[in-house]
Amino acid sequence: MGLAIVGAIIVVAFILLILILVTGIRIIRPTHRGLVERLGKYNRYCDPGLHIIIPIIERMFQVDIREVLVEAQPQTIITNDNLNARVDAQVYLKVKADEEDVKASQYNVTNYQNQIVNLARTTLRNIIGTLTLKSANSERGRINEELRSTLKVETSSWGIEILRTELKEIDPPVDVQETMNKVVKAENEKIAAIDYATATETQADGQRRAEIKKAEGIKQAKILAAEGEAQAIKLVNEAAEEFFVGNAQVLRKLETVEKAFWQNAKIIVPANGELVNVIGDLAGITPVPVKAAQPNPTPGQPTKRS
Repeated sequence: MGLAIVGAIIVVAFILLILILVTGIRIIRPTHRGLVERLGKYNRYCDPGLHIIIPIIERMFQVDIREVLVEAQPQTIITNDNLNARVDAQVYLKVKADEEDVKASQYNVTNYQNQIVNLARTTLRNIIGTLTLKSANSERGRINEELRSTLKVETSSWGIEILRTELKEIDPPVDVQETMNKVVKAENEKIAAIDYATATETQADGQRRAEIKKAEGIKQAKILAAEGEAQAIKLVNEAAEEFFVGNAQVLRKLETVEKAFWQNAKIIVPANGELVNVIGDLAGITPVPVKAAQPNPTPGQPTKRS
């Protein structure tokens, strides 16, 4: 009878041991870390893998060490130029994987994600409240970096790492947004008008320069043509002097001058000059003497006869 009782006790103890082992088995994934408390007091740190705890006496808390996105939730902030801007931001963070930081995330702060939301909202009010709406929109990078730096300092004892912060939106009131859109449109139209005027002026200047070059070319061509005609007359005159005699010589020279006039050559007639003598000069012919004008005889005075 005694052996039967002992055997029953052993069986019960074995069953209890099996139950303890089964209910006390804990498996930690690579994305988590474990903290084991024994009778309410921190006992040990657990890395990923298989772990066994004593049911009822021990308790394990698993902490996620992956990156987490926390929404700071939209809020209305009064900017430095007294405009109500709707601001929304996001915070990216994670719990550091070493034992001390995992412990800090559980023992130094109550629900660090909610705490981050409140801290981020307060920090944004302090930063954007010192800026105008225009500067807040143009300096998003600086605001993000300043928010991240502030959160990093304030959460240094929480065992978490602030990876980055992002401003999702900084929206002004509807009426202000419409006015800003009109201003931007007017500025763009002004720039486009200036660019068009500059291009038109450049095109006109190019056309003017081209016309000047063209006129200079025509002028130079006419000068060269006139010089060529003059040179041709000179050469023909020299040849006429050498190879022609008498009237034949004069005829040859006049033919050359006639050809020059036919090709639109121009001559300048000096004041008080005779056209026949100018042509004769071109042809190399001795000028025709011009008779002096005879004075009208005085009435009653006899006319001199030669």
